[in-house]
Amino acid sequence: MTEVNVQEAQKYEDINELMRVRREKMATIEGKGIEPFARKYDVTHHADDIITNFEALEGQNVKLAGRIMAVRGHGKTSFVNVMDMSGRIQVYFRQDVIGEAQYENFKLLDIGDIVGIEGTVFRTQRGEISVKIASFEILAKSLRPLPEKWHGLKDVETRYRQRYLDLIVNPEVRNTFITRSKIIKSLRRLLDERNYLEVETPMMHPIAGGAAARPFTTHHNALDMDLYLRIAPELYLKRLIVGGFERVYEIGRVFRNEGISIRHNPEFTIVELYQAYADYQDLMRLTEEVVSGVAQEVLGTTQVIYQGQELDFAPPWNRITMPEAVKKYANVDFDAVTTVEEAREIADRLGVKYENKHGIGGILNNIFEDKVEEHLIQPTFIIGHPTEISPLAKRNKDNPDITDRFEVFAFGRELANGFSELNDPIDQEGRFSAQVAQRESGDVEAHMMDHDYVNALEYGLPPTGGLGIGIDRLVMFLTDSYSIRDVLLFPHMRHKE
Repeated sequence: MTEVNVQEAQKYEDINELMRVRREKMATIEGKGIEPFARKYDVTHHADDIITNFEALEGQNVKLAGRIMAVRGHGKTSFVNVMDMSGRIQVYFRQDVIGEAQYENFKLLDIGDIVGIEGTVFRTQRGEISVKIASFEILAKSLRPLPEKWHGLKDVETRYRQRYLDLIVNPEVRNTFITRSKIIKSLRRLLDERNYLEVETPMMHPIAGGAAARPFTTHHNALDMDLYLRIAPELYLKRLIVGGFERVYEIGRVFRNEGISIRHNPEFTIVELYQAYADYQDLMRLTEEVVSGVAQEVLGTTQVIYQGQELDFAPPWNRITMPEAVKKYANVDFDAVTTVEEAREIADRLGVKYENKHGIGGILNNIFEDKVEEHLIQPTFIIGHPTEISPLAKRNKDNPDITDRFEVFAFGRELANGFSELNDPIDQEGRFSAQVAQRESGDVEAHMMDHDYVNALEYGLPPTGGLGIGIDRLVMFLTDSYSIRDVLLFPHMRHKE
C-alpha cells in the first residue's frame, strides 16, 4: 500500500471513530428524553443583526439559531462560535447561569451541531459582542465531523461534489452565491423598469433550435415522441413577438451536450430578451446599460478586478468588426479574401483548423476564436459577423454577406450575443435548409428545420432586436470567480470512482 493510500485509510478510520463517538453522544441525549433532531425553533435575530445593532440590543433578550463552529472551554464556562446565514457570533455559556444539568448537556455538543440559543446581548471584557446563554436547545446533531478539523475545505473536487460542506466551512463561497442572487434580482428589476414582460417557455422542445449546439435527447412515453432539452428559448420567445408582445424576456436554464471546462457546464443560466421595432444597435446600448447597471447596483462600481485584471463595464464599450479584429490581432486582411481557397491557405499558415463545410465566413470565425478572443480584455462589441455563422440574424443592408449581429467579449470570454432578428420567412426557410444540409453531412450542431417557426414568420414578425447574456459568466466577472463551477451551486461532475 502506498503512503497516500495509508494516509487515506487512516483518515477514514479516524472519521469512523469520530462518528462512533458522536452516535454515542446522540444515544446519551436521547436517553435524557431530548430529541436530537428538533421540529422547530422561533428565531428572533441573526448574528449580523445583533452585531450591527448592538447599541440598541445590549442587555436585550434574543433568540438565534446556527451551527457550532468552535468551542473554547474553561472549566465551568465556555465560549462557542455559532454561525448562521448572516455570519458568526460568540456565545457565552456559564454553568451557574444555565444550571448544572444544562451544562452537562452542553458537553454533549460537537463542532457542527445546530443549536438554538436564547440569552442576552453583551460585550465581553475583550470587547467582543456576544450572547450570554440563558437556555439552549439541540436542533440537529451532526453525526459526521466537518472536514480537515473544520479549519476549511480546500480540495476542489470535494468542494464541488459536496457543496453543502463548502458552504459551511468557506464563508466566501456563500457570499458568492448571495451575490449571484442579487445579480439576478437586479437584472430583473432593470428589465422590468424598461417594460419587459417576464415569460416562461418550454424546456422540452420537439425541435432543437435557437443556437448551434448539440442537444440532450429524452423521450415522452405518453406521446411516444423524442424531445430535446432546450438549447435556447429563442424561437419560442420570437413567436411571442409575432403574437403581439413587444418586449419579453426569460431567465432560465438551457442545456447543451458539450464538454465541461472552466467556461462550460452542460446546463447553464441565460437571460434572453426580444424587443419589437428595435435593431441590434438598440440592443447593444441596452446591453451596456444593463450590465453596467447590475455591476453598479450590486457592487457599487462598474470597475471590477477579475483575476488580477481591472475591467471597466461603464459605457461606452469598444466596438470593432470581426475582420478588423482579425486584422489587428492576427495580421490578416479578410476583407481582401475572395475565395475559400485563399481563406484555407491563411488558416493553414496560422495553424487554425477548419472543415470542408466551412466557407470564407466560417474560416474567418475560426481564426477569430483561435487568435483574437484572448486579446479582448476590456468589454468589447464584435460586429460584422458572417451570414454563414448567423442563421437567425438579419442580413446587413449594405453587405448581405454579413449580418447585423454583435457579440460581447471581456477577458477573452464571450458574455453576450445579440442581433437584429431575421424576419423574412423566405430567407429563414432557405437558411434552415442550408443548415439541414450541414446536419446531413455530419454537423450535429447545425439547426434543424422548424416549419412551425417559419409558419409563424409568415404571419409577420415585426422588426425585432434580440439579446442573450450568460448569467453564469456575468456572475464570474462580478465575483472574481475563475471557473464556472465556482458560481454553480451543483456543477456536473464525473462519477467518482
